[in-house]
Amino acid sequence: MLHLKKRHIVFIICAILIADQVLKIYIKTHFHPGESRTVLGHWFQLYFIENEGMAYGWQFGGGIGKLALTLFRLGAVIFGIFYLKKIIEQKLHPGYIVLVSLIFAGALGNLIDSLFYGMIFDKSSFTSDQISGIFTGKGYGTFLHGNVVDMLYFPLIDTHFPTWFPIWGGKPFSFFNYIFNIADASVSVGVIGIIIFRRRFFGDDSKKNEQEEPLPLANN
Repeated sequence: MLHLKKRHIVFIICAILIADQVLKIYIKTHFHPGESRTVLGHWFQLYFIENEGMAYGWQFGGGIGKLALTLFRLGAVIFGIFYLKKIIEQKLHPGYIVLVSLIFAGALGNLIDSLFYGMIFDKSSFTSDQISGIFTGKGYGTFLHGNVVDMLYFPLIDTHFPTWFPIWGGKPFSFFNYIFNIADASVSVGVIGIIIFRRRFFGDDSKKNEQEEPLPLANN
């Protein structure tokens, strides 16, 4: 079985982080809030929104919730560093290590937004010179209070319910109308992959327990 080394994991994490942050900074400096541009037909758009809460736009308890969420992300990233080091040294299944790396990279990508974007960006001007807060002190927020930048939008189905449909007849209907970023996608792929391939990574624990359980002694 292929054994991954630390440098391989560092490369994966850095590649995701660079792609995530480059796209976020591009969107932040070239799009107005709510602006969308078609990439590949109607079903794939770049749609700029800022997310004060969790992944896919979910909200979490206002300013205090925002701070708590950022601190939780920070704690998760710190834990992830030690956990990744441990599973690499233990030479666990390389697929599992890669998926954990995706989760870690995604969490770190969104943490960077939460930690620093409020200080770096000036919310009053959405132009190419918007990266000014760190130099002028006019950022839109403080440390730990930055918003996560989302932009990937895949409205695979965008239509209306038929008029005869009960309750929602004639109302608009869209399938997968979440707006997310590369970091969110990385976390989702990692979590879903671990769930799907759990048995391949760790085997079937129930069968192992059955095999290890001693046979009952026959009655005399």
